[in-house]
Amino acid sequence: MRLDVVSLAPEAFAPLLSLGVIGRAFTAGRAELHLHNPRDFASDRYRKVDDEPYGGGAGMVLKPEPVFAAVEAIPVLPRRRVLLMSPQGQPLRQDDLRRWAGGYDQLVFLCGHYEGFDERIRSLADEEVSIGDFVLTGGELPAMTIINGVVRLLPGTVGTEACLEEESHSALLLEHPHYTRPASFRGLEVPAVLRSGDHGAIARWRAEQQQQRTAERRPDLFALWQAQHQAQDP
Repeated sequence: MRLDVVSLAPEAFAPLLSLGVIGRAFTAGRAELHLHNPRDFASDRYRKVDDEPYGGGAGMVLKPEPVFAAVEAIPVLPRRRVLLMSPQGQPLRQDDLRRWAGGYDQLVFLCGHYEGFDERIRSLADEEVSIGDFVLTGGELPAMTIINGVVRLLPGTVGTEACLEEESHSALLLEHPHYTRPASFRGLEVPAVLRSGDHGAIARWRAEQQQQRTAERRPDLFALWQAQHQAQDP
């Protein structure tokens, strides 16, 4: 997969190339990261990328010309999606990561900066994405979050496909608890069912724990899961 990032802080993405399984995926060629700084496409001698907003107001606004030029210089693959990082976008969900990882060969990330970006920049994007109801100084951290989430879903990145199927948010429910040795640690015991060798009982316990944990921690997700299952019942 080809990943193109349009950002005024391209150096922020360097850690991705050495970050555990994500870094190894880049080294192995499962994903390619290409960085594009709009400042390199500014037409004036000062490489100006921002300006005061029309109508007045605090802060500076990212100009459209350098961003458009940077995006238009990026090679276009047949299956491409352009994502604009914005607190006004749709909340990021695991289903989005799976959709992008499985349905596209190229993702282009537009990272805003300053007070915001010229409204016309939105026309470049296929989707606007938010990672939460808060505001950051730029779109770099949201873009890195999505890149991490997408690359780990690419075939061969993680050890086994089962890891991806059982984790939190893979089917609305949160993941069940995990334990390893020792069986007893500071008075905290591994549940006996996990040491029983009864795989059927273990599977049932894990399913019950997923439902219980989701109901307690994310009742919104649990309600969606219940509605989904009720719709599937004859």
